[in-house]
Amino acid sequence: MSNITDLKSKKLPELQEIAKGLNVPKYRYLNKPELINQIIDFQEKQTNQTSQELPKKNAATTAENTNSPSKKERKKKIDAPQKVGSSKQENLSKNTINKETAEDNKVEIKADTKSNFQRKNNSLTPSSTNNNQSKTLPLSNNNNNNNNNGNIANNNSNNYLNINNENFDKEKKNRYRAPDFEFDSIVDCEGVLDITPEGYGFLRSSDYNYLASPDDIYVSASQIRLFGLQTGDTVHGEVRPPKDGEKYYPLLKVIKINGLDPQVVRDRVLFEHLTPLFPTEKFELAGKGATPSTRLIDLFAPIGKGQRGMIVAQPKTGKTMLLKDIANAISKNHPEVYLMVLLIDERPEEVTDMQRSVRGEIISSTFDKEASEHVKIANIVLEKAKRLVECGHDVVILLDSITRLARAYNTVQPASGKVLTGGVDANALHKPKRFFGAARNIENGGSLSIIATALTETGSKMDEVIFEEFKGTGNMELQLDRRIANRRVFPAIDLMASSTRRDDLLLDENTLNRIWVLRKYLADMNPIEAMEFMEKQIKQTRNNEEFLATMNN
Repeated sequence: MSNITDLKSKKLPELQEIAKGLNVPKYRYLNKPELINQIIDFQEKQTNQTSQELPKKNAATTAENTNSPSKKERKKKIDAPQKVGSSKQENLSKNTINKETAEDNKVEIKADTKSNFQRKNNSLTPSSTNNNQSKTLPLSNNNNNNNNNGNIANNNSNNYLNINNENFDKEKKNRYRAPDFEFDSIVDCEGVLDITPEGYGFLRSSDYNYLASPDDIYVSASQIRLFGLQTGDTVHGEVRPPKDGEKYYPLLKVIKINGLDPQVVRDRVLFEHLTPLFPTEKFELAGKGATPSTRLIDLFAPIGKGQRGMIVAQPKTGKTMLLKDIANAISKNHPEVYLMVLLIDERPEEVTDMQRSVRGEIISSTFDKEASEHVKIANIVLEKAKRLVECGHDVVILLDSITRLARAYNTVQPASGKVLTGGVDANALHKPKRFFGAARNIENGGSLSIIATALTETGSKMDEVIFEEFKGTGNMELQLDRRIANRRVFPAIDLMASSTRRDDLLLDENTLNRIWVLRKYLADMNPIEAMEFMEKQIKQTRNNEEFLATMNN
């Protein structure tokens, strides 16, 4: 017979097997608490039946045992002749014999309970010389021994029933308590790993822009060492609810890391040791969902996988709208690319507009947040992109803007004593350069493309210093002109100042020759005339192939 604690520790299929052995009706349709109650009830019924059968069997066996020795004793004592008128000495000797036998019986009976001991004492006290009483002594001894055995069995069964009744009372009290449900390995969750200096980590949620939140999942240091996890890994696994005293949901099992099997990810090559190459595969921006902006970019400054591009823009030139058009073109024509839009120090309404109009992951930190949050979000986004590239994925980050990100790094950076013009710390620009310089096309692997916007002519000396530091670091540059935007011509692109390095790796020879001819033709115009002319020609054709084919006319 099992205890309640043993039954509660068992799983539902094990309880159903026990119920099947006890012939519990409809045990398959009961939940765990009801099934435990039914098993306890049936076990108690069986113990009651066995306890009732035990005294009957004992009584039957004692009756058989007492009959045979009593007959033998009677025969022996009847054969012994009794003298009439015996002397007092003979009576005294008989009394002493009876006393000795009574004392021997007392020694044997002392191990019994007190009540039985008193009864047997009364029945075994030697009276005066009564021969009939001496004859019945063996009978009483045997009967008392058998009764004693029956009482012991009854006491044991009563104690057993009392224990079960106590457990049953506890179960009755707990019947109205909330049932114990098991939710282990039911919920699958995903997050980006952020490892703390202590060695353990948390899976951060994209709903909270990868900052600390109530949805964080705890990852132990042993799991991090076992799978070779790093900050930025996208981990998909099974979790369980926190127990008493726990604060976070712990990770039980790792299913996938960066979309791949954990065994494959364990032997990856680190991002710093991968070989960077020039972009060789072009993003098709003039395909589905193309706009005049994306078609012009596709002709004059094509973007490839692994491009490090910079959009140099003055205020109010439409850089955010241009970034949105690029994001939509990439998401529609290249679903295999993982697109992330990182908005640093932007207006909240622009964040909402970007979330509703772009199919991709939008990570934002608005201007009302602290500079430390800007830096944290930018770091974890960069680490996530690196881990995805290590696993062979193509990643695109659209950053708006790198100037404000450099301002945030400058605010957080401890003072080194060396200050450049405009109040920029000498060491503050290293981390934003590291962010922008991570864009590369990997040999025999994935690619990381970063298209960032840089502000110029804002009236701030710091912005000019930041732009000068980043000037020439990219391999694609797109210039926006405020004069074109003032004429309400969009996109306000300065076509002659915009170009891509090694665009011969991205375009075929025929297209490249036609674009060179087009550039020679536009070189005689100023930026406003060139943009107005190209806007008119682009709107008259359906795609770039048709435009290049009709260019001779």
